[in-house]
Amino acid sequence: MRLSYVRELDEYPTGARRMKILTMAVLAILIGSYEGQIAPVVPLLLEDLDMSLATYGTVSGLAAVAGAIASILGGRLTDRLGRVRLLIPLMALTAVLCFVMTLVHTPRDLLIVRIVLAFVDGVAMASTAPLIRDFSPRLGRAQAFGFWTWGPVGANFLAAAVAGWTLPIFDNSWRSQFVIMGCFSLVISIVIALNIADLSPELRARIQHTERAATPVVDLSAPPRLRSLFSRPNIWAHVVGISLWLVLYVTLSLFGQTMLVGALGVSSAEASTIMAAFWSLNLITLIVTGRLSDRTQLRKPFSLGGTVAAVLVTAYLAVELGRQDVSTGTLMVTGALLGGSLGVAYAPWMANYSEDAEDADPRLQGTARGLFGFLSKGIAVIGLLVIPHVVEATGWQTWLFVALGCLVLFIPAIVMFNGPWRRSARTPAPVALGEADS
Repeated sequence: MRLSYVRELDEYPTGARRMKILTMAVLAILIGSYEGQIAPVVPLLLEDLDMSLATYGTVSGLAAVAGAIASILGGRLTDRLGRVRLLIPLMALTAVLCFVMTLVHTPRDLLIVRIVLAFVDGVAMASTAPLIRDFSPRLGRAQAFGFWTWGPVGANFLAAAVAGWTLPIFDNSWRSQFVIMGCFSLVISIVIALNIADLSPELRARIQHTERAATPVVDLSAPPRLRSLFSRPNIWAHVVGISLWLVLYVTLSLFGQTMLVGALGVSSAEASTIMAAFWSLNLITLIVTGRLSDRTQLRKPFSLGGTVAAVLVTAYLAVELGRQDVSTGTLMVTGALLGGSLGVAYAPWMANYSEDAEDADPRLQGTARGLFGFLSKGIAVIGLLVIPHVVEATGWQTWLFVALGCLVLFIPAIVMFNGPWRRSARTPAPVALGEADS
């Protein structure tokens, strides 16, 4: 029986209708990522709860374990049950859990709430990337995933900007951020519920090249087999490689403000402003590079170029952390360049991974995303447990060099991905993200 809030489409939407659904998917990942943000208030949280950085790392690590389990579980469920059926009720629940965060008074309270929030959010957000795949033809997919990445990246920017603006207003109360977060999340969740839709299983099983041109690639009478996905070396190159690449992202996402406060002695509000500059250029390059990747139908060259640039900027930043006279302006410019470089690499990779998984079986997009989520959160767990100890023993500069080494290891993985290095002379003319075929 179809639930009343689940609108299932039997015909592939085009034009403005498709764009509206894509927008709702982007808003969903933005809300889910924003609800998990805690980095801007970590320095205040440590002081208020009388908690060490190592204890916070353990709490966050256990929450990440719950999120990793939820990602792979949610990935399988979204393939079997559909995207919207899971997404709508769980988004509402995560919004409520933001308000519950204001009741935290001890590290034990924090542990319980963060684990529950991470699990519920992990299951809910497992539907968002498959939704982007479902409603983005291949000729516009990198740009679509660039917008999807505005969710986690935009959440970092939003949380940092809101904290930098409102913490002084609310007397540096970290609880104020979760009240703001809960109110914002509830309102946007209602908007999403009223406008989002799902594709029928028959439509999800096709490869959509443009809005009107599709290719059936599987026999719907045969069930999807996990072996068709997991037996491919390029899939494992994707998930292992990007998990290492994300070590730097995890460091900046979870400890960016804390790193700047601890290494350079800036205030929490100042650190949030610097991190907002980091995410701002990242948001721009995600879309610009995604569009260029779609126009050329190339993925790997952009991932390689962006990663090489990020390696160089990270090396410079690691050296700068060893100095005590670094200006805020220098940090903002360096951070923006690093964020921009990461954006150049990430949106084309997202499209590349989606297409490689789609070639195995389009019906396993949620499972593929769940695998990626599980391994990437597993790397986050290791980082959360290891980073505080490394920092306490040797300082933030040493850890940044470790993250730099992980970033370098992503480069050989790119060679194993499917897809061309050069544009084919017969590449079809691409269409804009929201343009229907005439």
